[in-house]
Amino acid sequence: MIDRRRFLQAVSAAATGAASPRAKGDPVSRSPRPNLLFVFSDQQRAQDAGFMGNAQVLTPHLDRLAQQGVTFTQAVSTCPVCTPYRAALLTGRYPLSNGMVLNDVRLPITERSIAHCLRDAGYRTGYIGKWHLDGHRRGGFTPPGPRRQGFDGFWAVANCTHNYMHSFYWRDEPAPVWIEGYDADHYTDLSVGFIRDRAGAEPWSLFLSWGPPHDPCRLMPEEYLIYDPEALQLRPNATATDREELAGYYAHITALDRCFGRLMAALEETGQAENTIVVFTSDHGDMLGSQGLQRKQKPWDESIMVPFVLRYPRAVPAGRTTEALINAPDVMPTLLSLAGLPIPGTVEGRDLSAAATGEPLEPPSSAFICNPCPFIEPIPEWRGVRTNRYTYVRTPSGPWLLYDNADDPYQLSNLAGDPARKGLRGELDEELNDWLARLEDDFQPREVYWERFGYTVDKHKQMPHDNEVGVFED
Repeated sequence: MIDRRRFLQAVSAAATGAASPRAKGDPVSRSPRPNLLFVFSDQQRAQDAGFMGNAQVLTPHLDRLAQQGVTFTQAVSTCPVCTPYRAALLTGRYPLSNGMVLNDVRLPITERSIAHCLRDAGYRTGYIGKWHLDGHRRGGFTPPGPRRQGFDGFWAVANCTHNYMHSFYWRDEPAPVWIEGYDADHYTDLSVGFIRDRAGAEPWSLFLSWGPPHDPCRLMPEEYLIYDPEALQLRPNATATDREELAGYYAHITALDRCFGRLMAALEETGQAENTIVVFTSDHGDMLGSQGLQRKQKPWDESIMVPFVLRYPRAVPAGRTTEALINAPDVMPTLLSLAGLPIPGTVEGRDLSAAATGEPLEPPSSAFICNPCPFIEPIPEWRGVRTNRYTYVRTPSGPWLLYDNADDPYQLSNLAGDPARKGLRGELDEELNDWLARLEDDFQPREVYWERFGYTVDKHKQMPHDNEVGVFED
């Protein structure tokens, strides 16, 4: 385990390096349209970053990004599960609209993704890292063509793996590339190379998806494990937190922060930082013992709330925060709008670019949250709304959860059965009903959706999947 002081000195030096001015003579992007660097981690909850108020977690590079851009403090994962989030991100559509209600199902090639829009506008579109949109073969090869959803310019992808020290990915040939060391470091190497190669060329977009901090939380080089488990302060609602797991979770986050600093340094050094939209976020959170629960799928804030920072110096004032609710389907139209591109009519999300730029905006009154098909976990199907102040969730049996997040930020007091909150519950119920009507969500038992979308599940109510690495016909 490395010395904390030496580690702080190292990250501080790296942050200074990333901030260094462009050297004279370095190329400057001549693109009339902004580039896009979209970086997202896996299972990183909003509460665990320095810029979101957790001083225990060392995130100097992401803190600097927040100082240079806008932080959406109310960013939501509409369905806090890996595959449904990724589908909503790329299509701007909700899970029951694109059919992606479970992990390990394939995104239909009939969907129009953000990559299609960017590619058709002349962008070089790249994707690096975890995909999780190509079905139940987690180690399978996704061949060039429509299953790559418009990411035709650069492809270095594993459908899904969390073996961070013995990972792999596929390029255009049906032969896996095996990674030595921590895979997030390697994926960052590839991304830095992509950024440097594109300097001065046509506009580009790159989506980088890291697997950590998703468990296993301690699968990383030993020297990355910098946190003392016994020194960590737990969240007040954490009743079943494994301190060793939490220390590893934080270590993953700090390792990714270091990787993020390298990306920003590459943009600075190649003169592309001013004309690149940079986003950092995550697909969903992790309960990590809060409410006595683990992992994702749940409607509590540790599961549904994610970090979301956007930097674009040409249009976004630095150092701002906004409480405008931004949900996963809102990301696609917001980014297309910032790039000056049309938004497809299929998109259900809302363009919130004005929230980023500071222009007048009537913000969303609520964000729709759901889990139509829970799996493995013993929880019911649920739908809900997250407003700036309240969380309201309903199951087929009726109201389940109601929290006043202003008075009760750790969601310790469930008000769903409080007679004094009957009026509030009615208002939120009406808000949820409006969402269900708008999305044509009939709120049926999960079995209805398995049949509707043609999914055959196992005894755990999940799609059967395997981790074999290879080329498959299905």
